[in-house]
Amino acid sequence: MQILIAMRIAQVSPLFESVPPKLYGGTERVVSYLTEELIRLGHDVTLFASGDSLTAARLVSPCAKAIRQLGKNDCSLIPQLVMLEQLKREKSEYDIAHFHLDYLHYSLLREHDIPSVTTMHSRLDIAQLIPLYQEFSEIPVVSISDAQRIPLPWLNWKGTVHHGLPTDLYSLYTKPQRYAAFLGRISPEKRPDRAIEITRRAGIKLKIAAKVGYPDEDYWENFIKPLIAKSPHVEFIGEINETEKNEFLGNATVMIAPIDWPEPFGLVIIEAMACGTPVLAYRCGSTPELIKNGVNGYIVDNMSSAEKCMNKINEIDRTKCRLYFEEHFAVEKMAREYVRVYENILNAENEFEAPVYSILPGINPWKISSNSKTKYI
Repeated sequence: MQILIAMRIAQVSPLFESVPPKLYGGTERVVSYLTEELIRLGHDVTLFASGDSLTAARLVSPCAKAIRQLGKNDCSLIPQLVMLEQLKREKSEYDIAHFHLDYLHYSLLREHDIPSVTTMHSRLDIAQLIPLYQEFSEIPVVSISDAQRIPLPWLNWKGTVHHGLPTDLYSLYTKPQRYAAFLGRISPEKRPDRAIEITRRAGIKLKIAAKVGYPDEDYWENFIKPLIAKSPHVEFIGEINETEKNEFLGNATVMIAPIDWPEPFGLVIIEAMACGTPVLAYRCGSTPELIKNGVNGYIVDNMSSAEKCMNKINEIDRTKCRLYFEEHFAVEKMAREYVRVYENILNAENEFEAPVYSILPGINPWKISSNSKTKYI
């Protein structure tokens, strides 16, 4: 027997970007997709985010605009602390709180009875993190790739949930133009210099659509900008928005992700394959979990193997690339996997055997159920 259940869920987003972000902002984009899909599946969701966010959820905001819109300042922590106080006051209104803040809220969870899960969106291979996570090792957490867990396997992992995108967000492009795309941000770990060299060897134009953030301004000015100036095959576009990404990625022959760090996920990889555009990526972090060689791209280990794979990138069927995205990285799959995590956490806390749950698309049980904390029909 299946029981239809709706939960009251608090989604707690970082405040650096709006939800969804106007430009760059992977975490906030995922929070947006997840929030809207949970609502579509029949759940009652409150989103804690900046006031310029757009959502069908109830919006609770400690600040009118995203922190990034305020420019450089030393007060970025203040609205985040206010947001946690807002959540604490309303904690009885939710069955579970889903945090996307890394570790800022851990003391709050320890001091107050708030069923929760935290998605780890950042890299975990930083030595300074170890004492913090040792102190708060009981906090329930979710990884966005299996590779992300490797530095801290002893955390209270409740699952791995790959990111997902709405299937109607990007369109399949079957007749690309002849250029390679680099999308994301300019930083040493993203290795735009590798992308420039790979495309130089392949004899193909490279278009770079990337954010230059405050921490990486010196890297941009002193290394990448001069390198682009002496590379006639490279066009720097700058930061682009969601609408522009579809055409930028869809028209590309290949998207290049020549990363040099343990990437926790790599949202741009599934954005590209949603357009049918294959991805050439270095074997770092999560990339082997996202790319199946010869189906939606190639995993490479060095410049030589990158050069060889670039020569056969046109052999990949772009329609099959898109189908791989739909099967593995659709937003509904992500949302349903998070619902299972929520259920497992709540059932463990309530110490009863978990029933089989299902949410029926298009049905909102909240309109016809009782006022009990967990809503059943």
